[in-house]
Amino acid sequence: MSGSQVAFLGLGVMGGPMAGWLVQKGHQVRAWNRSPGKAESWASAHAVRPSSSIAQAVDGADMVLACVGDDPDARAVAEAAFTHMRAGAIYIDHTTTSAALASDLSKQAHNRGLGWVDAPVSGGQAGAVNGRLTAMCGATEADFSAAHPVMSAYCATIVRIGEAGTGQLTKMVNQIAIAGVVQGLAEAMAFAKAQGLDTDAVLAAISKGAAGSWQMDNRWVSMAEDRFDFGFAVDWMRKDLRIVLEAAEAKGLTLELTKLVDGYYGEIQAAGGGRLDTSSLARRFRHAGKAEE
Repeated sequence: MSGSQVAFLGLGVMGGPMAGWLVQKGHQVRAWNRSPGKAESWASAHAVRPSSSIAQAVDGADMVLACVGDDPDARAVAEAAFTHMRAGAIYIDHTTTSAALASDLSKQAHNRGLGWVDAPVSGGQAGAVNGRLTAMCGATEADFSAAHPVMSAYCATIVRIGEAGTGQLTKMVNQIAIAGVVQGLAEAMAFAKAQGLDTDAVLAAISKGAAGSWQMDNRWVSMAEDRFDFGFAVDWMRKDLRIVLEAAEAKGLTLELTKLVDGYYGEIQAAGGGRLDTSSLARRFRHAGKAEE
């Protein structure tokens, strides 16, 4: 669908690069952001005209994509867009939200003759910048097939899980797994430093074996350097884990490790680290092993 008319709503650290890839791939992009200055800056950098309103951005668009904040933001932006979208257009929501919201918005979209895809992404800011995100999608087969070529502008992996809401549920699975891995990595780093090991040598020894992971490949070195001023913010991870824990509770599940790690992220927030990368869990061990030195 190169050359299709696309609207992108939300130009933050994820949405801005994603929308930029759409321009690079030859789509006609109209972009909107809640703060006009960011929209104007993005539009200038990509040689397109900014949109002053959601209505202006989505007018006539084949696809409307959104990447905003939490459930209230996602609902407000989607419902405003639905009012002005043309019949047959498809709304693709990349925001990480509750599955219940995705299901409700899907029903609203279909009642208006619109398509719907809930497509939360994984890969962080680097994945958005490099066009290598993973999208997990909830949609009808027809809506997914129509949306796939557009999402491929910035996604390396795009999977339809099932009907509306299943994309969001899969993102919850993703965040549960990440929470445990990052905590394990933080503890491993603390142990390596406490033992006086060369952390570069440790990485070379273990990263290609059973302990290896994306988090190890991309966060071990920065954790060793106590550098966290980038990446996926703790504030957003706590939002995601809140959604996870609420969904688990509704099914009678107790996710002990996820709940524990969520509390640790709360400590990071309380210490003023809400905008730090999720790997900042390592800061909880900053003074580990000092007593013996």
